[in-house]
Amino acid sequence: MTASSALPSGTAFVPRGDLPRRIHQIIDPWVSGQADSPALMQGGTVMSYGELDAATAEAARRLTEQGLRAGDRLLLVAENSIPVIVLALACSRLDAWLVPVNARLSQREIDTFMEHSGARLTAFTSAVSSDAEAHARRLGAIEVAWPGTGRFHLAAANPAARPEPVVADNGQVAALIYTSGTSGAPKAVMLTHRNLLFIAENGRCMRRQTPADRVYAVLPISHIYGLATMALSALNAGASLMLAPRFDPAAVAAALETGGVTILHGVPAMYAKLLEWGRRPGSRLRAPALRIAQGGGAPLDQNFKDDFEAVFGIPLHNGYGMTEASPSIAQTRLDAPRKDCSVGPPIPGIEIRIVKEGAEVAPGEVGELHVRGPGVMKGYYKAPELTREAVDAEGWLNTGDLARQEEKGGEDGALFIVGRSKELIIRSGFNVYPIEVEQAINGHPDVVHCAVVGRNVPGNEEVVAYVEPVPGRSLTPQALTAWLHERLSPYKIPSQIELLEHLPATATGKILKNQLREMAAAHPQEAA
Repeated sequence: MTASSALPSGTAFVPRGDLPRRIHQIIDPWVSGQADSPALMQGGTVMSYGELDAATAEAARRLTEQGLRAGDRLLLVAENSIPVIVLALACSRLDAWLVPVNARLSQREIDTFMEHSGARLTAFTSAVSSDAEAHARRLGAIEVAWPGTGRFHLAAANPAARPEPVVADNGQVAALIYTSGTSGAPKAVMLTHRNLLFIAENGRCMRRQTPADRVYAVLPISHIYGLATMALSALNAGASLMLAPRFDPAAVAAALETGGVTILHGVPAMYAKLLEWGRRPGSRLRAPALRIAQGGGAPLDQNFKDDFEAVFGIPLHNGYGMTEASPSIAQTRLDAPRKDCSVGPPIPGIEIRIVKEGAEVAPGEVGELHVRGPGVMKGYYKAPELTREAVDAEGWLNTGDLARQEEKGGEDGALFIVGRSKELIIRSGFNVYPIEVEQAINGHPDVVHCAVVGRNVPGNEEVVAYVEPVPGRSLTPQALTAWLHERLSPYKIPSQIELLEHLPATATGKILKNQLREMAAAHPQEAA
């Protein structure tokens, strides 16, 4: 079905020159101008902008009573719900740092983050998450119910916590985001109010968001994409956030068909599973109000993109970013949708350079991507040496990703992300980019999605593929290998293909390649 692609009416979408000092102030225009308009929706609960403002002020007062002060950290063990937004904005009111982490993380990870962040308080969104409740009970937290915020658990204050310095301008740290650790140990990224406000305003303008929009919020707000690009951007525009604790394709389909959703954010794995659900007998995918479908967080596959656009009749937009950039770096444009899987040109305000061996490469050549701009992080918490490795004295952030930019004469100077520099596989002297192999595998009709990693063997590297097949199909590694021989050069064909019921992934759907590399290294004898 072809969904409506008409843009809502509104004023010119140019960045405001008078951004507020703190992120909680982004709702002020809507509190004064449309206090009764819906800000948050969760199940049957609708919270207006006026109610959100009151709930935030009350939560700030109660957090103060519990001992939270400016410069303190509030660890929020969460899945998407009203308390996440209220407590985030309350922290901003108090100049405290929000430290959101996903409730589905292990006990070890939660305990590590509590200790590393030095959190004064820890809250748990137990009303919507059994995992959050389990963590709360394990740590002796008590259940509270605050006006507007609702029911959640709160642990006793940590008397050993020490506040960090506070600055008056928007260089004050707003959030401490732990990276997912898909390619190594997690790091704590300090993001300022300026960082987050820059992304919120860019998102409002680039997606032309207005109070008429309804944003389906299923990406975890504990991750930077969900927090800044999805949630803060919507609130900055006076739009409504439809909060969903977890991804469920049937629930997403229902919201798209009858919930008035106009903007959907997702990672490629989410879209792949939604399309797979839509192919089941008795299922259907319709989205009469949807005007923007946005992808990001992982490489977009051409087959997924083509299938999505055929089903919904609108472009599947692509973007690229990283936690250290708050996260947005590049974005395809509404007025110039791409047919390919480019992530689009850099967003306004972001500078890029592509370098190899210390020098910038010519247009069209592959190199390591460096970025600079208002979204670049303050640094890694308690890790100044890691910060200096990532961001140089001139403010350039080394993304660690390999990229190329369209040559002169290209459509819009768009970027193509080739892969992680550390993930490049060198097989018999040839460069193998995992993304290229993954796209070929994902083209098979019996594949939901896959991941390709390298494995060191004496004197060489091998290509290993992990594949999640469509349920009920009779896909074999041998059949898939034959398929790939028609589509890839021989040196790119995986030495080993493993079929898994589910690929290991974070809560956002990002595949945990570090786990797959460990699996590949542990079973070299199984290679073909």
